[in-house]
Amino acid sequence: MQKLWSEVDNYLIEQLLPPDPVLEKVLENNQREGLPAIDVAANQGQLLALFVRMTGAKRVLEIGTLGGYSTVWMARELPADGKLITLEFSPFHAQVARQNLQLAGVANKVEVIEGPALDSLATFESDTVFDLIFIDADKPNNPNYLEWVLKFARPGTLIIGDNVVREGEVTHPQSKDKSVQGVRKFIEVMGNNPRLTCTALQTVGLKGWDGFTLAWVKS
Repeated sequence: MQKLWSEVDNYLIEQLLPPDPVLEKVLENNQREGLPAIDVAANQGQLLALFVRMTGAKRVLEIGTLGGYSTVWMARELPADGKLITLEFSPFHAQVARQNLQLAGVANKVEVIEGPALDSLATFESDTVFDLIFIDADKPNNPNYLEWVLKFARPGTLIIGDNVVREGEVTHPQSKDKSVQGVRKFIEVMGNNPRLTCTALQTVGLKGWDGFTLAWVKS
């Protein structure tokens, strides 16, 4: 099935997304530097970009930078006075990301903050607000990330959580996988929060069997 899923994704990308040498170079840079090949697929990157466009976001928070591939997709959609803050645990990954952001011409809109994301979130000013938040880092901490980002959300903020299906393992309450347990708690907390209107979709494609959550912050 994986072969067929990949073929469908590749077909959709070829038909709907124009070639983008800059983004292709970003992926090449990530591969050359030995970063894990866990970047979002191009059609998923375009989806993130469309979310930024549809929400009219001017301030975006990303938790989990890697080499900045998804960062570029979102930052390109920001207005001239827009700002994206992305949090990355690994100094080396952050270095590669900064180079990629320069290459893509969006470095002036993006701030890469190094260190554990929970520590970085704790340094934000209390009046910090984001219009769109993309959570795509270590899954055991997803519930903690959600708790923090809700402090920086306003009515209308869109919160996206990636990699939540885990090849179906999310349905196993007795799983020993800390990522699965983190995602299950994340979904449980999200579903029980009266401030949020939520949904989730499972996906198949180049990245296998996975999915994402969407949460809209209510007034």
